[in-house]
Amino acid sequence: MSPCTVSRRQFLQSAALAAAANLVPVSRGFAAASASPESQPLEEFGYSDVTLHSPLHEQQLEQTHSLLMNLSEDSLLKPFRQMVGQPAPGEDLGGWYSYDAHNEKYLFQRGFAPGCTFGQWVSALARSYAIDPLPATREKVLRLNRLYAKTISGDFYENTRFPAYTYDKLVCGLIDSHKYVGDPEAFAILDLTTKTALPHLPTKAIEHGQPWRPNHPDVSYTWDESYTMPENLFLAYRRGAGEQYRALAIQFLDDVYYDPLADGRSNLEGRHAYSHVNSLCSAIQAWMTLGSEKHLRAARNGFDFVAAQSFATGGWGADETLRAPGSSEMFKSLSGSHASFETPCGSYAHFKLTRYLLRVTRDPRYGDSMERVMYNTVLGALPLQADGRNFYYSDYNFQGRKVYHDGNWACCSGTLPQVAADYRINTYFRDGRGVYVNLYIPSTLRWTQGGSQIELTQKSEYPYDPQVTFEVTASRPAQFPVNLRIPAWADGASVTVNGKRQGAQPGSFAQIVRQWKTGDRIDLELPLKARLEPIDAQHPDVVALLVGPLVLFGDQVSGLTRAKLLAAKRMAPGLWHVQAGGPIPIMKMLAWTEIGDQPYTTYLRVTPETLRG
Repeated sequence: MSPCTVSRRQFLQSAALAAAANLVPVSRGFAAASASPESQPLEEFGYSDVTLHSPLHEQQLEQTHSLLMNLSEDSLLKPFRQMVGQPAPGEDLGGWYSYDAHNEKYLFQRGFAPGCTFGQWVSALARSYAIDPLPATREKVLRLNRLYAKTISGDFYENTRFPAYTYDKLVCGLIDSHKYVGDPEAFAILDLTTKTALPHLPTKAIEHGQPWRPNHPDVSYTWDESYTMPENLFLAYRRGAGEQYRALAIQFLDDVYYDPLADGRSNLEGRHAYSHVNSLCSAIQAWMTLGSEKHLRAARNGFDFVAAQSFATGGWGADETLRAPGSSEMFKSLSGSHASFETPCGSYAHFKLTRYLLRVTRDPRYGDSMERVMYNTVLGALPLQADGRNFYYSDYNFQGRKVYHDGNWACCSGTLPQVAADYRINTYFRDGRGVYVNLYIPSTLRWTQGGSQIELTQKSEYPYDPQVTFEVTASRPAQFPVNLRIPAWADGASVTVNGKRQGAQPGSFAQIVRQWKTGDRIDLELPLKARLEPIDAQHPDVVALLVGPLVLFGDQVSGLTRAKLLAAKRMAPGLWHVQAGGPIPIMKMLAWTEIGDQPYTTYLRVTPETLRG
C-alpha cells in the first residue's frame, strides 16, 4: 500500500486518537514560565553549526556513517518483507536483525528483534546529512523510507517481540528524515505506520516484564518498551506531524513510574536500566510540550537517583538493572558480572537526558555528567563492524576486558551511529543573549549574533592538558555573553580574556560579557587534579582514580596506597605511571580510549591502613 493511500485528514479523524486527545489537560506551567529569557530552555545549535576537529570523535562518526551507507538496502528491508509475506531478496544480515520465527534455542544470537535498528539507522543517516549534506546520504534515506513504506502491514507487528520498541525507532527515523533531509513523504509514511501499528500496541504504557499479549506466552514477549514512546511522539507533534502525536504521547506517559519519582521517592530498583533512563527523556518532553511540572520533577529526581548508584565512569545499570540508592549491588558486580554498562544505548539515553536537563535548568552538573560518560564509556567503544559485531557492555569487573557482544546487530548497533552524530549538539547551546560552552572538544562554532557572523574556535589537548583556548572571529564587533562550564572538580580554575585573568567558581558557568571582535582570545584553565572515588560508602578501600573528567584503568597491584595513586604521573596523552619511589613504575594506567584488548580493572583496592586519618 502506498503511504499516500490514507490521507492525513483521514488519519486525524481516527477514533482511537481522538479519544486519546482528551486524556490529560494541558498545563499552563510552560507558558507562564516563558515570561523571561532565563526561564526558556537553552536552544540547541544545528548539526552543521559545529565543526569538530577531534580525531577520536570524527573517526567514530565517519566509521559508522560509512558502514551504514554500504549496507545493502535489500538486506535492510529483508526482515520487514519476510514478516509480511513479501518477496525478500538480498543477503540476510544475521544476528538480532534477522527474522527467524523459531529461534527459541538461540534467542539472543539470531532473530531476537528483527529490523529493530532500521529506524535508528535512518535517523543516524539523516543527522549525518545535517552535518555534511552529501547527496548520496539523502538519496539513501529517501530510498529506504520508500522501500520501507511498501512493507507497512500489521503482520509485522504481530510477528515481532517488540512492536512498541520498533515503532518508536521508526518514528524517530521518519521525523529526523523530515527535519534533516527534508523528505516530503516522511509524515505521510509516519501516519500510515502509526495507523497500522496502533491496533498491535497496548492501549497504555506497559512495564517491562508484564504480559499484555495473550497470543504470545513466551516471556520474551513481555520485554517491549512502550513506556519510552512519548519522547519521539512529542517531538513528532512539535515538529508539525499533527495533534494526534501529542495525544498518543499523553496516552503512553507512564505515570506509575513518574509519580513516585516526582514525589522524591526512588522506584528504580529492579527496573530495566537503559529503557527506564530513556523514559525520563519522555518526562522532560512532557514538560517542554505540556508544561507539566510533575514530569520535570520526575526527570530531575530520576537523574539524581541514577547518579547516586553510578560507577565512577558515569555508567550505570550493571546487568541492565537499576539498583536502590545506597545498596551494595554495584560493589558485588565488580566480581559477579562483566555486563556493567550497556554502553552505546546507555550513553545515548544519558546524553539526551543530561542535554534536556542542562537546557531546562542551566545547571552545569548535567554537563559534568555528560562529559564523564563521553570520555569514560562510549568514546572508547570498540568500532561497529560490517558483519554486525557491536560493542555492548563496558566491563568494570576486577578482571575486565573490552569484547564484542555475542549477538550481532544488537540494539547498541542502532544507537552508536546516533551518538556519533550527536557530539556536535552536545557541545554548545545558546539563548537569546549568548552562547554556552558545555563540552571541551576541539571545534569551531559558527552562528549569527546581533547581525554579526561569529566564529568561536576551541583548541586544546583536553582532557590530557588543562588549557583550553578560544579564538573569536567576528564580521563586526558584537556584545554578548560567553558562558563556560566550570566542572565541579576543577578547583583553582581560571579564565583569562586577552591576557586579563579572573577566577572561576567550580560547579558554575563562568560568564564573560564584552563586545567581542576578531582576535579576541579566551584561555580557560581547568586544573586536572587527581582524586579517588570509592565504589560505595560501605567499601571505602575500593576506589577509582580520576584525573579531571577521566577515570584511569589499571591492574590490581598489591601494596597500593592512596598516596601512590594520587601521585600518578602523566607520561603521555592517555598514559599515567604509578611509581613506588624508583624509576620503574609499579603500574601503568590508561584512559578508556587508549585501552585495546589488554585486561584492566576500573576499581583498585588500597591498603586499609591508608584509610586512617
